[in-house]
Amino acid sequence: MSNTIWSVDEHLEDVLAAVEPLEPIELQLPDAQGCVLVEDVTVPVALPPFDNSSMDGYAVRVADVAGASEEFPAVLTVIGDVAAGSGELPSVGPGEAARIMTGAPLPPGAEAVVPVEWTDGGTGGGAATGMRAASGAPEGASGEVRVHRPAEARAHVRARGSDVQAGDLALAAGTVLGPPQIGLLAAIGRGTVKVRPRPRVVVLSTGSELVQPGEKLAEGQIYDSNSFALAAAARDAGAIAYRVGAVTDDAETLRATIEDQLIRADLLVTTGGVSVGAYDVVKEALSSVGDEDEPGSGIDFRKLAMQPGKPQGFGSIGPDHTPLLALPGNPVSSYVSFELFVRPAIRTLMGLPDVHRPRARAALKADKALTSPAARRQFLRGTYDASGSAVTPVGGSGSHLIAALAQADCLIVIPEDVTSVEPGSEVEVVLLG
Repeated sequence: MSNTIWSVDEHLEDVLAAVEPLEPIELQLPDAQGCVLVEDVTVPVALPPFDNSSMDGYAVRVADVAGASEEFPAVLTVIGDVAAGSGELPSVGPGEAARIMTGAPLPPGAEAVVPVEWTDGGTGGGAATGMRAASGAPEGASGEVRVHRPAEARAHVRARGSDVQAGDLALAAGTVLGPPQIGLLAAIGRGTVKVRPRPRVVVLSTGSELVQPGEKLAEGQIYDSNSFALAAAARDAGAIAYRVGAVTDDAETLRATIEDQLIRADLLVTTGGVSVGAYDVVKEALSSVGDEDEPGSGIDFRKLAMQPGKPQGFGSIGPDHTPLLALPGNPVSSYVSFELFVRPAIRTLMGLPDVHRPRARAALKADKALTSPAARRQFLRGTYDASGSAVTPVGGSGSHLIAALAQADCLIVIPEDVTSVEPGSEVEVVLLG
């Protein structure tokens, strides 16, 4: 480890330069949600694949209902039922009509659909209010129907291919598959799709003082919150997260645990044990890790010109050169470090076009000036008000104040060369979703 102080941007650049998007794989639709499509998908069959009815009613010929009115209805012979999914279709000849349901194919000979409300519904009474089920209305599928209004050609008919035509581009490579895109893929008959998979991220927290939530705390112990927060953050960023809670402060145990985890990791994140104390186990366990034949491999521990989150480790480990980010153990430091360095790495692995959180400019709402250490980029927690484009700090600047983090929805960025920010000044904020 050198004594060089790295800037936030240099460290991030270094991390992203070492992370490649994952190789594409073919996935079933439910598993492809949130993933990035790597191929153009074209439409194999037109949607809808046939002319179909947009109403429950009667399929008719236009000439047969011309001039129809309440007083002089057109009386047509009902020759059968056409339901959605019908295979064999009756042919509608002069003076005939077929009962038709929404989504059912327009039968041969028919030119338009008259909604059931424009007819007597085959009951011989006044205007019908709706279709009766075929089982409950034996008179409906045969007998006569009186039509009280004329219909133009193609009335209430959805044309074949009116949604998409065969050969159209359905989705372009690079599209992120959300619910509507998954729906479109299913509608055009695609059961699988080629995407970059979700990265598998293993989150390990270290510290002999850590106890899992739900267990009893003894003297000098605290609950392990980091592994939960960071696994949740990894999932939120689009990853599949595996949480390994609280590895004891023993370099051998930690190294063995990390080696065991490599099998299921595209990215490893450790938290704790990276600063300069005597028990900084992550540093001890990983400083010597690296491949002799692989220049630049191994883990580099650094000091960054930022607050919180000054100590950081980064490199690659194991036979596949799996990237590893070693974050500090303070809950707020680790979360801020995750947002700045790990989240963009996860989104780069996914091949997403935009790997960074959105940023905004906002006026600082505070009782007094905010102070910030010289030559360090400070990230303070805040709540952002989009309507008034203002931001209010929450909690102090301590890196252990996790309660304030739960109230925050943004980070206020104070640049390296600024040591004091007056209320009302404009600041940059990173919006945390």
